Amino acid sequence: MPVIPPPNPLPPELAAIRDTVTRLFESRIMGEIGGYEARRAFPRPLIRAMGEAGLFGAAFPEKVGGTDLGFMAVAVISEEISRLRPDLGYCMNLQAMTCPFTILNWGTDEQAARFVPPLIAGERIGAFMLTEPGGGSDPAGAMKTRAVRHGDTYRISGSKQWITFAHEADTAVLFARTDPSAGHRGITAFVIEPRSAPGYRADPIAMRNLSPVLSSCAVFFDDFAVPAANRLGAEGEGFRIAMNALEFGRLTVSARLIGAAQGCLDQALAYARERVVGGQAIGRYQMVQALIADMAAEIAAGRALVRELAETMDAGAPANRIASLAKYFASRAAKTAVANATEIFGGYALADEYPISMFKGFIEMLNVGEGSSNVQRVLIAEDALGYKDANRASLPARKFRPRAAAE
Repeated sequence: MPVIPPPNPLPPELAAIRDTVTRLFESRIMGEIGGYEARRAFPRPLIRAMGEAGLFGAAFPEKVGGTDLGFMAVAVISEEISRLRPDLGYCMNLQAMTCPFTILNWGTDEQAARFVPPLIAGERIGAFMLTEPGGGSDPAGAMKTRAVRHGDTYRISGSKQWITFAHEADTAVLFARTDPSAGHRGITAFVIEPRSAPGYRADPIAMRNLSPVLSSCAVFFDDFAVPAANRLGAEGEGFRIAMNALEFGRLTVSARLIGAAQGCLDQALAYARERVVGGQAIGRYQMVQALIADMAAEIAAGRALVRELAETMDAGAPANRIASLAKYFASRAAKTAVANATEIFGGYALADEYPISMFKGFIEMLNVGEGSSNVQRVLIAEDALGYKDANRASLPARKFRPRAAAE
């Protein structure tokens, strides 16, 4: 039976980038990731292969090893990875956006040259260390991790929570208080190398239905030393850096949500065509068709918002408003997709033979990442009511040329 192409077609150059992702995953990643999971081994070689294929470098200039393709390419790559393997979608934040892009955007030329190339090449593993055990949706306001300067070194003490890849990280962006009395203005950002000094520990958090090897962690600092030369930006600038990083991170998270939703739809379509009940495929029944129609419509709408966000970032325009809209609606579309797919599969949605339960776990996780839906709703509503301009504090990519200027 012929398959009708989905809405939101891509121009040829972006379709070629998506096809590169598909070929790599189908030829190698999908066949090997199960072995790493069985051995409980972190798949560094697979992340390296993704970096070598250029999947992490689209938002970076060639001088640091990137391909300078733009944020639209980031969105396309993120979606396709998560359609195929939502667990490896983590890499598009930690190897391609919130960790290395924050260093590029806020660091010195020396910091960018030192830390960014091995991250986007997949040679070093990245992490982004903002959230704390009591932080939730106010990670900065609840921050207790301290950084105290002693000459040319800062000493870090405290803890972080839900830090993905922290148990394997070679490079991370860390946020800590340098002035406890200054509120948000007392937070400073650092680039740290967890393996460089004693006083660092990361414990993976067991989470059912998520990856057993691509883990989020609880992280503990006990007088951990960071060179003052690794400070990112000025003292007290950390909150602005964190909010800017999350704005760009919403692009990858939103695209990953749409990718996971599309993965659910792909599975549901195949199952509805082949599962026979009452003498015909269940896809012939209108109740199943209604579920599929809702999935397809919301995914197409969410994808359009994600691409508008990417276009806005590529233009170098303020993007916080569209970032919140995209993140919020992508979360809704993904929740609809996994709920409807579960209903179509029935009891088989629980079987390991099908990936629906895996998609469900990652969709729930991504709903919280880079700001929960309720946080996005507050921002969207206050902007619509005119109480607060959502773009008031939106900061562009300082070291990324707008696509119009680059072409």
